[in-house]
Amino acid sequence: MPDALLELKDVHKSFGHIDVIKGVSLSVRKGEHMVIFGPSGGGKSTLLRMMNLLEVPDRGTVSFEGRSYFPDEGNRFTRQRHLRQLRSQIGMVFQRFNLYPHLTALDNVTLALTDVKKLSRKEAKERAEERLADVGLKERISHYPAQLSGGQQQRVAIARALAMDPKLMLFDEPTSALDPELIGEVLGVMERLAKAGMTMVVVTHEMGFARRVGDHLVFVEGGVIAESGGKEVLTDPQQERTKAFLEAVL
Repeated sequence: MPDALLELKDVHKSFGHIDVIKGVSLSVRKGEHMVIFGPSGGGKSTLLRMMNLLEVPDRGTVSFEGRSYFPDEGNRFTRQRHLRQLRSQIGMVFQRFNLYPHLTALDNVTLALTDVKKLSRKEAKERAEERLADVGLKERISHYPAQLSGGQQQRVAIARALAMDPKLMLFDEPTSALDPELIGEVLGVMERLAKAGMTMVVVTHEMGFARRVGDHLVFVEGGVIAESGGKEVLTDPQQERTKAFLEAVL
């Protein structure tokens, strides 16, 4: 696809004797909001993690902005440099918040800015404060993770990813570890990012969010894409399995 930001072609992944991803091809366009959904164990998170090579395919290709990052024929040091380059352009938010408990919200965000982006402490602090304000945590920058709710911790994790100025954001079931009353605050931040034009791929069971934000819906089951398209995937699915899944969750 000419305008693809990220492209997976015929990717496969097995764990032991279990085939988790079976020849999936997928493109993410600039400005697109892709939502991947489907039953647990279908391969959604593995597929997402292959987009920034946290999971390395057994075969297939992974390209970003037209450049192939897998397979990478360079030596070990070159491959590591290319991997860092790819991940510097792709932010990721996990199910668990993965914050450092001994650091404040501000320091959790500034750490990668000084270590990876090599910003000065002053520059990193200014950018971190801006991103924390963007996610509604201006008054919580000096709080430690244990002093924050789960929703607030996830918003710190989003701010940390945004501070790196990514071209693509990946969200791996970002609300699944939250109490129901905290889910809305995280989804609200994600919806604002989408409206601001951030390219994102979201694995989620929150079908209301998928309906509001998703412009490319992908139903994954059994390691393959069973159905994909626009919002009609939710309103008028063509595959019986998609229909059955949506009837169960909507």
